Amino acid sequence: MTAITRRLMWVTLAAGMFVQSLFAFTGGGTVPLTIASVALLAATGVLHAWATRGPKFASVLLAAAAIGFFAEVVGVATSFPFGQYIYTPSLGFSLFEVPLIVPLAWVTIAYPAVIIARRLVGTTPGMLRRVARVAVAAWALTAWDVFLDPQMVDSGHWGWKHPDPGIPGVDGIPLTNFLGWYLVSLIICGLIDAVAARSREVDGAPGDAVPFTVYLWTYATCVVGNLTFFERPSVALVGGFIMGAVAVPLVVVLLRDWRARRASGPLVGADARSEESSR
Repeated sequence: MTAITRRLMWVTLAAGMFVQSLFAFTGGGTVPLTIASVALLAATGVLHAWATRGPKFASVLLAAAAIGFFAEVVGVATSFPFGQYIYTPSLGFSLFEVPLIVPLAWVTIAYPAVIIARRLVGTTPGMLRRVARVAVAAWALTAWDVFLDPQMVDSGHWGWKHPDPGIPGVDGIPLTNFLGWYLVSLIICGLIDAVAARSREVDGAPGDAVPFTVYLWTYATCVVGNLTFFERPSVALVGGFIMGAVAVPLVVVLLRDWRARRASGPLVGADARSEESSR
């Protein structure tokens, strides 16, 4: 089962990236493409979680989706914590006025955000380190929304009654939205990180290239998309800086690790098995 899961996660990752690449040829994407890309990349996260730490850990992503859905339902009904906004019917079937694709969108980046934070901050025990991991993961997730919200508002999928004050360069989105995102992200990322800390890695599990790829691909396509067919250079600049605060250090760490492996030369026999088991 684990081998099948590993193969499937690469299939869904490739399919999700392909679907997103079609945005450039469809004027910024269509509703079916948007739904397909979110569903495929959310499935990629669940499959990777299953392949690396087993089905029990993967199930926490369903709980994360439920938290995201609950936060959206409360947000639409009460304006807390995001501000006063409303969804249009354009994103398909809704429950309590929230499109069902929305909680999957939370999972799409929440899972990579946690895995990246664990890589950047470290996984050694300690309350301060855990708080730092969750804070970084929540920033990584919220930073993506600097790109997401302007795109969805411009596409007519949702809108705000009071869009000001906002982040300079990101028009139409109130600052309360990002503060609300960070609050909910702390809860979701804290849950995923807590379960990850108690989960054992599956023997022979793949590394974390998949969630790293999802995040860096999302970062790159958001910057390029806003510079080109979305025609929002200010969003590309601001979002590139805010999301880059996580994406750039990740690239630096991955390049450092790659150079270290090249410098040490190929591992064979017992050394190779020891290196694999330590990952």
